[in-house]
Amino acid sequence: MTTGRRVVGVVTVSRSDYGHLVPVLEAIRDAPDLELRLLVAGMHLAASFGRTMDTISADGWAIAEQIPMLEDSDTPEAVAASTGRGVARFAHAYTRQRLDLVVVLGDRFEMLSAAVAALPFALPVAHIHGGEASEGAMDNQIRHAITKLAHLHFASAPEHARRLAAMGEEAWRIHTVGAPGLDRLRAFTPMSRADVATALRLPPAGPWLLVTFHPVTLEYGDTAAHVDELLAALEKVDDATLVVTYPNADTTGRVVIDRIEELAARSPRVRLARSLGDRLYLSLLAHADAMVGNSSSGLIEAPSFALPVVNIGSRQRGRLRAANVVDVEPGRDEILHAIHAALAPAFRRRLEGLANPYGDGHAAARIVKVLREAVLDARMIQKRERDHDPAR
Repeated sequence: MTTGRRVVGVVTVSRSDYGHLVPVLEAIRDAPDLELRLLVAGMHLAASFGRTMDTISADGWAIAEQIPMLEDSDTPEAVAASTGRGVARFAHAYTRQRLDLVVVLGDRFEMLSAAVAALPFALPVAHIHGGEASEGAMDNQIRHAITKLAHLHFASAPEHARRLAAMGEEAWRIHTVGAPGLDRLRAFTPMSRADVATALRLPPAGPWLLVTFHPVTLEYGDTAAHVDELLAALEKVDDATLVVTYPNADTTGRVVIDRIEELAARSPRVRLARSLGDRLYLSLLAHADAMVGNSSSGLIEAPSFALPVVNIGSRQRGRLRAANVVDVEPGRDEILHAIHAALAPAFRRRLEGLANPYGDGHAAARIVKVLREAVLDARMIQKRERDHDPAR
């Protein structure tokens, strides 16, 4: 039985993209002529990453498909095999769901599987956060590969829209909407500092550092050295409590997990979190004294909280950033110096009134307007390369 509504599949593969997608999910749900199908894959299904599929269900979202795809390893071979498994299992899901359009976000290999699987179905793909750069990670190539597989592009900033055009994407396919993850901040009221302290067993006073470090996948052989330098610096910040979140399912991610678990075992100042959940995570952004690591959250969400960020290494190199970000190489002395600089009251004062370069918090409505109005015909499916004249 058909409802006459356009059936839109949305893919989420990890806690990191889910928070950004929630405003889009809400806008699709509320659109009278759209029907939402949520496809949950990758890290969401893994107990080792907090089985955040349960959080999605607890938030009230019906899950149309569960797509297990991760190998029980983080070697290059396992990541490649997981990607292939994902292509096959997304294909089975698309056969069952009969979607009109599928929405993917970002640059994870799991998202690449979803986009590749859509190709033989002539299933239009809408891609959020294309045109960005993160030069130290294989995610950079994945993001651009998804761009060439996608039919609609939702860019988070004018700079990213221009890069999409430079890649040959036709202008009518490109929509500058902002980052949808910022939409959830407009009406967000953080938990009190006292409630965050209680939830995470943090001392009410003293600096709180939020630490998230992912492997630099194009330098995966150096993961152990990188994380050891970071932890050596953190151990010298004597008066700080460290809230350390787990890395993504990337090549050599287990190395990072082993190191942070060893640190937590020997230091009472460390609180480990597989998944904080959206409300607690955003509240921590509001109350933390600094963020340290190489998470894109430090560049996309942290500016909205005027939160100082020490960004380590090359993972986020090339990404648009605001004045809250201090970039350093992965050496303990340089990291420690940057942490002290970020914790200085004068640095925080300079961030008052900081504008977020990733948008105004109204992205989801713009995205859903396009999803509703786009003509899904042969012109949409049959992509043409636009010749780019750099002189124009």
